[in-house]
Amino acid sequence: MKIVLRFCLIAVLVFPIVAKSQQTVSLTSPNGQVSFKFSHSPSGPSYQLRYKQKVLISDSKLGLVFKENGHFGANLKVIAAKFSTGEEIYTLPVGKTSSVHHKYRQVIIPLIENRPNGRQINLMVRAFNDGLAFRYEFPKQEHWSSYTLTDELTEFRIMGNPKTRALSFKTYNNSHEGLYQKVALDQLKAGELLDLPTLFEFPDQVYMAVTEANLRDYAGMYLSKKDGVLQTFLSPWQGQTAVKVKAQLPHQTPWRVMLIGDRIGTLIESNMITSLNEASKIKDTSWLKPGKTSFHWWNGDVLPDTSFVPGANFETNKYYIDFCARNHIEYHSVIGYGGFAWYPNDWPNYGHQGTYADVTKTIASLDMQQICDYAKSKNVGIHVWVNWKALYPQLEAAFIQFEKWGIKGMMVDFLDRDDQEMVRIQEEILERAAAHHLFIQFHGAYKPTGLSRTYPNEFTREGTYNYEQNKWRKVGISPEHDLDIAFTRLLAGAADYHLGGFRAVKPENFKTHYIRPMMIGTRTHMLAMYVVMESYLNMVADYPEAYEGKMGFDFLKKVPTTWDETKVLDAKVDGYLSIARRKGNDWYIGTINNSTVRNIKLSLNFLPDGEYEAEIYEDSAATADDPNFLVKHVKVVTNKDILSVDMQQGGGQAMRLTKRN
Repeated sequence: MKIVLRFCLIAVLVFPIVAKSQQTVSLTSPNGQVSFKFSHSPSGPSYQLRYKQKVLISDSKLGLVFKENGHFGANLKVIAAKFSTGEEIYTLPVGKTSSVHHKYRQVIIPLIENRPNGRQINLMVRAFNDGLAFRYEFPKQEHWSSYTLTDELTEFRIMGNPKTRALSFKTYNNSHEGLYQKVALDQLKAGELLDLPTLFEFPDQVYMAVTEANLRDYAGMYLSKKDGVLQTFLSPWQGQTAVKVKAQLPHQTPWRVMLIGDRIGTLIESNMITSLNEASKIKDTSWLKPGKTSFHWWNGDVLPDTSFVPGANFETNKYYIDFCARNHIEYHSVIGYGGFAWYPNDWPNYGHQGTYADVTKTIASLDMQQICDYAKSKNVGIHVWVNWKALYPQLEAAFIQFEKWGIKGMMVDFLDRDDQEMVRIQEEILERAAAHHLFIQFHGAYKPTGLSRTYPNEFTREGTYNYEQNKWRKVGISPEHDLDIAFTRLLAGAADYHLGGFRAVKPENFKTHYIRPMMIGTRTHMLAMYVVMESYLNMVADYPEAYEGKMGFDFLKKVPTTWDETKVLDAKVDGYLSIARRKGNDWYIGTINNSTVRNIKLSLNFLPDGEYEAEIYEDSAATADDPNFLVKHVKVVTNKDILSVDMQQGGGQAMRLTKRN
């Protein structure tokens, strides 16, 4: 991977420690529209955030509380603010864009306790055109070598009463999955933990999402209303509530990120999250092969009438490998069968821990080497499902064996925590997996924070209330929820959503089916989701006979999972979303709709000059009665065309545009 980093100082104010304390420090984005103001008073530091002169966050406190020496915030000296400009120029082997050029302005504000041997913490702030981020940095210093953090006091005193979209939890240990609450800010209940990203929609169509970037060796962040203000709460170490972070200096917190724009598309297109992470630690990325994968657990381990016994065996996996090979699907996932894993264990099912598990071996009915060798002969990669509690105790031995078998990656499941220990564990899994040329798909996991730049073997992660819920929910996942995911969780990065269900029904006809789950939303809505949802390992989760010979499967076979460029063409929060993504010279457009019949106009003015052959998959009048029905037609278009898109309830449109010679 070619990484180029440019960083140039434009102004550095250097004073000795005895210099007069600065009371305010201001920073603006390169285009001047995002502005940050730091203020300092005897009671402690605070900040303000503006967008186009409108105050979005006003006079919000900054500070930290340590087990040793208590509160850091009051009685500080603020000196020697260091201003600079910079730009991040890098490539992403997995991402929604392959090449990033991101300019910013930065200030480092040293905060020093006004006492002998006072501690120093620097506030680092970066202003981009599409948002702002800051973090606390703990430089190496003579009289302070380590810390135990009990609280982070960062506030977000958001002005006005914007509409708020967020997941809400009662406890820190959770799968980060749920339905979004959409209420005015003043209607949020005090004490609930709001997961990130949280989206704020201001009345004048300004959007701001709060999340975090570069979460490493620190505790996951939540927002919670306290005394009428959104405050930072950190996931504590297990078994107690006081200690949040333990660290040696030098150290730093994750970035506290505010994505900002007057179009929601700006937030979706933004690369701030990856730009705030370190360059790739994987120097040779040629072995990374993003793609689509089978996932037979979702469809209920469906097989046709067979001459063999279904189960965790070669023949069952061969059936899906052959399907992948016929249809150029890059991976087949080996999971187990009927709730029991492919590796020996005494666990009662996939998710509940027993006393014994060994992921370096297979159960007697299954030969992993045979499966990997057969898949390789068919140009299909194998990745495996594994519970993290079975994997982690024998991490290195497992990865050595996986590499020997020829496994390409794994889904690591049931993590369900984001305390500092779990954050460390996930990075350790990524680091060790990369050494053995293995990709990772995290499930039951917290939101992404851009670590796919540093460890591009992270292909995707869950943290979404997704289509697996259709296996047991009385009411299926709605098109409105798909949009909630796209306008909130997707802002943080790749989201595994269990795509590919090909049995759409009208909402009133939905029934809970653990095997062959039903879907709400039309077939074209599902096809469009492969473009709308960012994931570098999208599932083709239904069974082979559900796909082959069916309308729309040809699009699913062609659509990529990584992209060179991403543009949001049109969007209305809660209404619809249309995204165009480029791979090479080809463009793909996905448009998803809520439950209201509508027509929108899509301009193709983003296309380069020339003619494109457009394969268009769309709803028709007949789709209202049969949500699986779609119409495909082919036409020649240019960047001067404006397309009329008709969408049924829960409908959509999918399109592939190929450059003509």
